[in-house]
Amino acid sequence: MLKEERKNYILDKIREKNKVKSNELAIELNVSEDTIRRDLNQLSHNGLILKVHGGALATHQKLYQFNESSIFNRENKILVAKKAISLLKNDQTIIMSGGTTNLELARLIPHDLKLTIYTFSIPIAMQLTEHINVEIFLIGGKLHKKALVSVGVGVVKILSKIKADLCFLGTSGIDIKEGVTEVGYEVSFVKRVMIASSDNVIALFTSDKLDTLQRYPVCDLIEIDKIVTDLSSDDPKLSPYISKGVKVL
Repeated sequence: MLKEERKNYILDKIREKNKVKSNELAIELNVSEDTIRRDLNQLSHNGLILKVHGGALATHQKLYQFNESSIFNRENKILVAKKAISLLKNDQTIIMSGGTTNLELARLIPHDLKLTIYTFSIPIAMQLTEHINVEIFLIGGKLHKKALVSVGVGVVKILSKIKADLCFLGTSGIDIKEGVTEVGYEVSFVKRVMIASSDNVIALFTSDKLDTLQRYPVCDLIEIDKIVTDLSSDDPKLSPYISKGVKVL
């Protein structure tokens, strides 16, 4: 395992457990404790962890408990999130909607990336607090209690003034004729403003959302720059979307 891979492993372990022990890491990574100590010293120097005798601690109390068991179809959502990570670059400005696929993406963002992320999702904002190089703007408004997102005029006003490089659009339904649709009107309206404020719109969804309709329209397929799913890009289910000019990751 390369040095950077080791450090990312250590950071992921600390993020999960809030602490690590040097001797246990040495066994897990099949390296010497001296190697682990050097890794920990460098991570501590960069402000990513707190080095202590025999191991390391998280630099802050974990504010958001990532409840893995509550996420339906989680393995496929992780696959979608890992694909979407390839679109991230340093110094991008990003808008993220709510949804558990975007929550997985927020969790998996590489620690060394410097990003500015706007979101109206409380769980996603809390998850992003674990990334020291991510500047987070939580957009406030009326709370949609079920989805834990902000909606309303205030959210729309702020989003309309943002110029984002990427919009990661959580998707409740996508259809070849009707495009992207949403369960609730207020959320659908906010998502339309997200799209208008972004240079590139990336729709994230698992394959169970494909060819499904919800009540409220969000956008036509032509407004989506790329779709990211758990399916292979050559899967026949995606052929109608590709023929419409939508790029598939």
